[in-house]
Amino acid sequence: MLAPSIDAPASTTDRREATSRGSLRPVLDVIPADAYDNPTWKGLAYLGRDLALYAVLVVALVEVSNPFAVLGLEVLAALIVGALFIVGHDAAHGALFKSKRLTAVVGRLAMLPSWHVYEGWVLGHNRIHHAFTVREGYDFVWHPYTPEQYGAMSRPKRLRHRLEWSWLGAGVYYMREVWWHKMVVGKPPARWVKSIRRDRWLVLAFVLVAAALLSWLGWARTGSVPGTAWLVIRVLVLPFLAFSYFIGSLVHVHHVHPDIRWWKRGEWTKFKGQMDGTTILRARWGLNFFFHWIMVHIPHHVDMRIPMYNLERAAGAIKDAFAETVHDRPLRFADFVRNTRRCKLYDFDRHDWLTYEEARAAS
Repeated sequence: MLAPSIDAPASTTDRREATSRGSLRPVLDVIPADAYDNPTWKGLAYLGRDLALYAVLVVALVEVSNPFAVLGLEVLAALIVGALFIVGHDAAHGALFKSKRLTAVVGRLAMLPSWHVYEGWVLGHNRIHHAFTVREGYDFVWHPYTPEQYGAMSRPKRLRHRLEWSWLGAGVYYMREVWWHKMVVGKPPARWVKSIRRDRWLVLAFVLVAAALLSWLGWARTGSVPGTAWLVIRVLVLPFLAFSYFIGSLVHVHHVHPDIRWWKRGEWTKFKGQMDGTTILRARWGLNFFFHWIMVHIPHHVDMRIPMYNLERAAGAIKDAFAETVHDRPLRFADFVRNTRRCKLYDFDRHDWLTYEEARAAS
């Protein structure tokens, strides 16, 4: 389901020629068949585990009101809501289950804590971002502005750009550009209107019902408006904001790096987009318990039907065959900060990331 289109099979003895033409077939050919194995029980096990953790988190946030303790719980909330979201993301790709009905149910359920519109995500993420990764004018996720476009901005928009393209503003960018514009208020193509509208109502109902229940509980416990509001904020609102920073930061490091090129429309190929246009980042300290290996991003872009728990297996085969192409490095927060300082604007003619100062000097 929803697998990217691929070119006609290329000869395995002429891999270099095929990839120079932009074909993904030589890459697909090296992925082992068992990397696509997706038993139903395994996807449900990850969903059940993450839902259980989310329930424990909600209870903890209800019971704990001290702001300092809540701060630590909100960090955990970003990870747990993110883990559920990645399960929904994999379901949306058709990677976890063979049943389309189960896929639709799990995808919608897993995305509710992150307030994400399932069908809106499928349209923007699967059919646009994955189909045209790092292609100018198509891929909207962290699409860079040119120095000329930045120079034509009003002062408020320049200030917004400086915030959103900093390490501190990744969540602001994600909420505005991806969540709000692409899923909440964006006008979809006619054939998607009904399904996206239905899922928007589903998310709204989840938020309103949760807010109503928490308000009732908060008033029963505290008998005050501030106490009630604080309960709603810490259980419902802050986990969404924390998750938005989490997902905005991770998506940034997937596709923005001094070594990752963005391509003009006529220069772009599937190989450039899916192999050159993203990374393999090795998470440490057990973070894959929450990340579900989503940082092993190249095989996910080569074929999004590979389930999250098999991405490392596919990555090993791809790296063995295309070592000169694969970006493989540790996942470090310091690297994300450096990327945001180096990659502000983009010169599509020279294929070069620029800082604001470099763009000003060049102009």
